[in-house]
Amino acid sequence: MGGWGEFVAAFAAFLLSHTLPARPAMRRPLAAALGERGYLLAYSLVSLGMLAWLVAAAGRAPYLELWPYAPWQAWVTNLLMPLVCLLVAFGIAAPNPLSFGGRAAGFDPQRPGIAGVARHPLLLAIALWAVGHAVPNGNLAHLLLFGAFAGFAALGMQIIDRRKRRLLGEEAWTRLAAHSSGWPLSALLDGRWRPTGPPSALRLCASLLLWLLFLAAHPGAIGMSPLPY
Repeated sequence: MGGWGEFVAAFAAFLLSHTLPARPAMRRPLAAALGERGYLLAYSLVSLGMLAWLVAAAGRAPYLELWPYAPWQAWVTNLLMPLVCLLVAFGIAAPNPLSFGGRAAGFDPQRPGIAGVARHPLLLAIALWAVGHAVPNGNLAHLLLFGAFAGFAALGMQIIDRRKRRLLGEEAWTRLAAHSSGWPLSALLDGRWRPTGPPSALRLCASLLLWLLFLAAHPGAIGMSPLPY
């Protein structure tokens, strides 16, 4: 199987691997069998595997150019990726009951941490990653790939907000989200949130290491350097 057929199959497998295990009817028995951490680890590994297949399938799909490559386009990716790495490093395992996978323990609504920057930092990271990679990949398959990821991330933010409102209740959700940002930095811009204290040195180092890892692994994994040329 190759061409558009593989691309469609990879897309379908990716979507199913994200939607089916997250449904309560499947999630509960899986989490009971594997434990919550085991479930999240298995879910993440399957997701990464499906993502790798989807990216490879997009590269093997018929090439239909929509716009030509220009060196400046790679700068869009290279300027956005450090922000992506910061969002990932500060979003993973951070106290944030307002988003998926975020823990409630340790969350202070008056000092929401990364939620003051973005209520859904990992989804925002996906959106920025997708936009940054769509610009220098001006062909139909990659535009469908990265456009879908950006749309999925934006829609996911709205879906999670609605779900959290329902699960937590309107009063609790409003209290917890009072100083968070639905849109990136909106709480900072309208004065609802101000940074308190220096950022975590450990998470800053993690974001730097993640960015360097992406730069080092990109040529081998994708077949080309991410740097402008």
